[in-house]
Amino acid sequence: MRALVVDDAAEGHLARTEVADPRPAPHEVLVRVEAVSLNYGEVAEAASLDRPDGTPVGWDAAGVVVRAAADGSGPAEGTRVTTLGEAGWAELRAVPASLLGAVPEGADPGAASTVPVAGLSALHVLRRTGSLLGRRVMVTGASGGVGRYTVQLAARAGGEVVAISRDPARADELRGLGAHEVRAEPAAVERPVFAVLDAVGGRYLVDAFAALQAGGVLVSVGRSAEEDAVLAPEALQGAGGGHDRSIRTFFLYGDPAVDFSADLSWLAAEVAAGRLDPGISWRGPWTRFAEAAGALLEGRLHGKAVLEVG
Repeated sequence: MRALVVDDAAEGHLARTEVADPRPAPHEVLVRVEAVSLNYGEVAEAASLDRPDGTPVGWDAAGVVVRAAADGSGPAEGTRVTTLGEAGWAELRAVPASLLGAVPEGADPGAASTVPVAGLSALHVLRRTGSLLGRRVMVTGASGGVGRYTVQLAARAGGEVVAISRDPARADELRGLGAHEVRAEPAAVERPVFAVLDAVGGRYLVDAFAALQAGGVLVSVGRSAEEDAVLAPEALQGAGGGHDRSIRTFFLYGDPAVDFSADLSWLAAEVAAGRLDPGISWRGPWTRFAEAAGALLEGRLHGKAVLEVG
């Protein structure tokens, strides 16, 4: 089969080449991939010098089951699925049942491929914050993949969403997704917030932490700013009554025992029904990976990029 693998000599540090077909374990299904979506973290990782040439990459992919799991744990052959894992930018991938969800018949595989990392991260972080009904929720990096899903899910949970986006052209779009307030940076937010989902890090994390009310929580899900977050001593003193605030980290694979299948199926159904908008802003064949990756790394791409495999 063909797959995208690390190649430091190639444009975008990836090359499409022939590799061996995956050999599914008894608890894994074999999926013929139709579309994949890109995340900033995996693209940056592929472009780093830390991974040897020939390493397969890719977290998110959607397609069709062509071989059911030998132990009967997964969906039947012919089921359309969205999948999470590694080595997904390929014509075939082997996936355990816990890392895939069913996709409605007739749904767009490109849209379904945006669900795993971005949708699951948004859903699980918001669950960690507790009830959002009537509470203010700040989302940094709101125009990105995780941020966009978070804005929509937080608004549906009854939160008063404060979206942070450096692109003023995105303000009306974010309000259409459910944001009550749109600001260019956390320091511009005037009223305290109960919770923060921070996908940017650096100064944004520091300023967002300062905006938390007493008992509030900030969850760090990304560091796209690629700069240090330095908290001054007074930031931890609770000036103005902001005591008992916390910073939590988040890693999607943090609990190796978690089964994502139900959540992936629900998110895929919501996207297919039009109740969640994945915000696909770039789409093309997977031969154009370098073009999509460059736009993502240079900050020219907001939302999700989808590559069609064929």
